[in-house]
Amino acid sequence: MPKLNFATEGLNMDIDLSAHRDRLRNRSLGAIAASRAGQATLTAAGWRIDMARQYLDPESEAALLAFGETCALETASSDLFSGAIVNPSEGRPALHWALRAGSPLEGEAETVRQSIQPALQFARDQRSGKVTTSGGAPFTAVVHIGIGGSDFGPRLIADAFEDLAPAGIDLRFCANVDPLDLDRALTGLDPKSTLVIGVSKSFGTEETLYNLDRARKWLERALGDDAAHHLGLVTAAPEKAKAWLNGRDAHVFDMPLSVGGRFSLWSAASLACMIYLGADLFERILAGAAAMDAHTRDTPPAKNVPMRLALLDYWNTSILGDKMRVVLAYANRLRMLPTYLQQLEMESNGKSVGPDGEAIAVATAPALWGGEGSVGQHSYHQWLHQGSQAVPCEFILAPDAGRDSAGLAALTAHALAQAEVLANGRSLEEVKKEEPGLTDAVARQKVHAGGRASTFMTHSAFGPEAFGALVAMYEHRTYFAGKLWGLNPFDQWGVERGKTMAGRLKPALTGDASADDPVTASLIAALR
Repeated sequence: MPKLNFATEGLNMDIDLSAHRDRLRNRSLGAIAASRAGQATLTAAGWRIDMARQYLDPESEAALLAFGETCALETASSDLFSGAIVNPSEGRPALHWALRAGSPLEGEAETVRQSIQPALQFARDQRSGKVTTSGGAPFTAVVHIGIGGSDFGPRLIADAFEDLAPAGIDLRFCANVDPLDLDRALTGLDPKSTLVIGVSKSFGTEETLYNLDRARKWLERALGDDAAHHLGLVTAAPEKAKAWLNGRDAHVFDMPLSVGGRFSLWSAASLACMIYLGADLFERILAGAAAMDAHTRDTPPAKNVPMRLALLDYWNTSILGDKMRVVLAYANRLRMLPTYLQQLEMESNGKSVGPDGEAIAVATAPALWGGEGSVGQHSYHQWLHQGSQAVPCEFILAPDAGRDSAGLAALTAHALAQAEVLANGRSLEEVKKEEPGLTDAVARQKVHAGGRASTFMTHSAFGPEAFGALVAMYEHRTYFAGKLWGLNPFDQWGVERGKTMAGRLKPALTGDASADDPVTASLIAALR
């Protein structure tokens, strides 16, 4: 476990995080939490984060903050917001934050900030009737085609606020190379009133180009040469997009090279959402994210929410040995958040080798999964409570204020109860006292071990601003966690390898080549 030396105010001190783990090992989580109730909270951009039910106390938290200092978290923050190179494998800054900046920036960051304006204006023009179909009528349907970061973010936004969408647009999504996905997306639509938006940063993503090719043919069968007028392309490779269009003009929008795919929901990649929900609502999301950016940039580490949560991730994974983290969104608007976060965190930090090529000495990013509360209580919560593995949970309680009070009260009670039982458990004595007459065998089955750590996040007025702030918080947390682990969160070599191998195997499926791997060869033979 890490034992690092650092200098502060002229003194040499040891940071032995494993010693704090060992010291806390024999303390119950209930006792730790009771001593920290109301005192382990952080706030940022309207969010309140309570970490009382984590295996931490003031001494271990101080050591974690000192560890963060040795890892230069404040420098990492300055580098991000100054446009320094933080993506060494591609020699680029990471300027996704510039897309939501509310005032002019400098240099490349300002170019990135301006890049979203044409998409916002296009959305406004579509809603006002200035942008129409090739026949001069309003578009009534939008089909968004993308995969990975070009799909998860826009899909999350559209699902979160679909009830606020003005009437008039039927929004569909397609991501999978399975032909059924596009077939479903196009079912019931009229190509003469449909806008197809393709999002691919490289304009070389196989799944996206396959679906775009099929969608273009669908448009061309009805519209001929006018089909291009029904296409919107978002890419960092406009020349490739123009070549794909075969000389025809379509609506083309920029996705800056310095904005990674899984950080691109703030960009023109979300054009479909801007049209569907309205540019004004989308700008409210951007404003909320900008508020979290300001907090992250200007707040010292001790009160800095993304930094503290990144340190918590390091503590739970690399020191305590937790291999998973579960996100439990007690907000119907956030039901797709765990899916979005899986890509954000696991593609960013799902690595075990740093930019210098050296193996990381500790466990890095945990597996992340989860779902919607209280739906999950009737599924995997049984495993969370009484399974053989204790997994840290993250509760996000952010329902819409003003909705049915009985439902909101029930939702809140369930979230609070789940966190309490996970932490405190239920002893055999409590079972027998509360349910006299049970056989010993049945009573033992009702025991909850407890000791399951959790963080509790709340927002009293959830809406587009709070949504933007929350997603930006997770982005910064992911970046800082990568710094703590010594990783580059902005590349994805594991993903690239899978794409390369799939390309090699396609000829084997048609019999024009053979697979080298004997198991793959036998599977292909069976499939053929």
